Amino acid sequence: MTNRSNSLLKFITCGSVDDGKSTLIGHMLYDAKLLFADQKRALELDSRIGSNNGEIDYSLLLDGLMAEREQGITIDVAYRYFTTEKRSFIVADTPGHEEYTRNMAVGASFADLAIILIDVTKGVLPQTKRHTRICAFMGIKHVVFVINKMDLVSYNKSTFADIKLDIRKLTAEFEFLSQYIIPVSATKGDNINTLAENMKWYTGSPLLDYLENIEINQARENQGFLMPVQRVVRPDHTFRGFQGQIEVGNICTGDEITVYPSRETAKISSLFLTDKKVEQVQAGQAATIQLDQEIDISRGCVLANNFNIEVSNAFVGTLLWMDDQELITGRNYFLKIGTNLVPATIMRLKYKIDINTGKHVSAEHIYKNEFVVCEIILASKIGITSFLENKELGAFILIDRITNMTSACGTITNTLRRGTNLSWQKLDINRDIRAKQLGQKPVTIWFTGLSGSGKSTLANALEKQLVAMGRHTMLLDGDNIRLGLNKNLGFTHEDRVENIRRIAETGKLMNDAGLIVLTSFISPYREDRENARNIIGQESFIEIFVDTPLEECEKRDVKGLYKKARNGEIPNFTGITSPYEKPLNADIKVNTVEHKIEEIIAAIIEKLKQTGVLKV
Repeated sequence: MTNRSNSLLKFITCGSVDDGKSTLIGHMLYDAKLLFADQKRALELDSRIGSNNGEIDYSLLLDGLMAEREQGITIDVAYRYFTTEKRSFIVADTPGHEEYTRNMAVGASFADLAIILIDVTKGVLPQTKRHTRICAFMGIKHVVFVINKMDLVSYNKSTFADIKLDIRKLTAEFEFLSQYIIPVSATKGDNINTLAENMKWYTGSPLLDYLENIEINQARENQGFLMPVQRVVRPDHTFRGFQGQIEVGNICTGDEITVYPSRETAKISSLFLTDKKVEQVQAGQAATIQLDQEIDISRGCVLANNFNIEVSNAFVGTLLWMDDQELITGRNYFLKIGTNLVPATIMRLKYKIDINTGKHVSAEHIYKNEFVVCEIILASKIGITSFLENKELGAFILIDRITNMTSACGTITNTLRRGTNLSWQKLDINRDIRAKQLGQKPVTIWFTGLSGSGKSTLANALEKQLVAMGRHTMLLDGDNIRLGLNKNLGFTHEDRVENIRRIAETGKLMNDAGLIVLTSFISPYREDRENARNIIGQESFIEIFVDTPLEECEKRDVKGLYKKARNGEIPNFTGITSPYEKPLNADIKVNTVEHKIEEIIAAIIEKLKQTGVLKV
């Protein structure tokens, strides 16, 4: 192996619970004398009061959280920087518990190499398979399988050989550039920094020596230039620069670049590193770029040269689902890719990937820690690549729009034809012209509430009043829509989500026609109502919560639906066997028990006047 003197190796440790990940790295640092004197002393003192019978507990070097020390497990990702005479390292010690898989995936996203630990007394476990798959999924090409706790099997060679065979079978489907299998005892220090006397049958290198010398080939087939724009700076009217980190290649003053997604081209007039003007910048540097002409560029755009970038709003991607809530198609998320943040919707599940066999399995439901291949549609076209071509524009995360939690991490497999061949047609007669012709502000007034709350009655009464005022309207009622446009949808969670999405898209089109749209739907989930608001537009969406108690709704049970639901004849009935999530901040809240219909309509009309929807 080539000596990698002074190069940086970023690696992670992963594996199942209690495989000895933290102990392994702690022992490596301790024996290699890579600790400061106060760290060494603190470790020795902490170990005396721990659960290791007074012997040094090397895991304490990385398990920094109190909960980690109390439970003897890793929860968060612990990063540690250290340097030997031959190389510098950054190690991410990641948790092994299935509950914290998302933390392990975060650590894998930065690494060049993965150390996957296996307890020799347990062999290859489901979590071992999951972590191996995540490492491959995150683009890690170099893996080291550490068979730990060899002292517990008396350093038996045949036991090691059996697990080694299982590992070869496990990795057969993955395209790792290198894989190394080494037997160790993390607590005893065997084969970590020096070769063990107890395992003279092992003829390879100790772990640290292997890490110091492994060649991590970071050369890219595509040696073009790539920089996602992070910030546009205009300190005064004479200067307009685009800032970001150079992800690939280098660029010089005078070189031509292409801007994505617009595909416009320009030449570089000047380059800056901090406040210093330079002639060239390269990968890893944070630079400011000036162009020789004015182009509409903002955060999220990509500057590139000699790089294969597609402009699309639809692609097939592989997701590692991280959310506690199951994946629901039709839901709207934020997709972050590079420096770009764009609304995205998961439209169709193609299949999920069996964690044990790698086989493709049809699936309607995806739960936490499962892999799924699906179709994703974006709100606008952006510059992307497949993950195999480029990590920076081929990997993304999905963010829940309500909680701001990361719901999934993903990679792009390929774009969809409709994402590249279809584009929104700009019309000469647009929404503003139609609205002026009709003399009104087009909005969607969204009534939500339980069945029997009075939504349809109020929507119908409000439409009559608006028409009497000379307004042009369209009323979309829940039952009517389900008997027509959405008659192929049922009442499962997934179908309810799709029902609301289609209604929102219909409302948006009618708003574009200049109409005031009224909708009357239970729409039980906050996330779906928020999705509808995002589709229609924040300024064009008015949510009216018809806050009628369940008891009153049951009394009014004109259709007899509540009675059937109570008798078990109707599954998934909102308020009985399916939840209704009340709006937290409805634009208008009304009560049909305390007020008459005429009073409520008058109050709504007054509110619409105050907000400018109905100009006096």
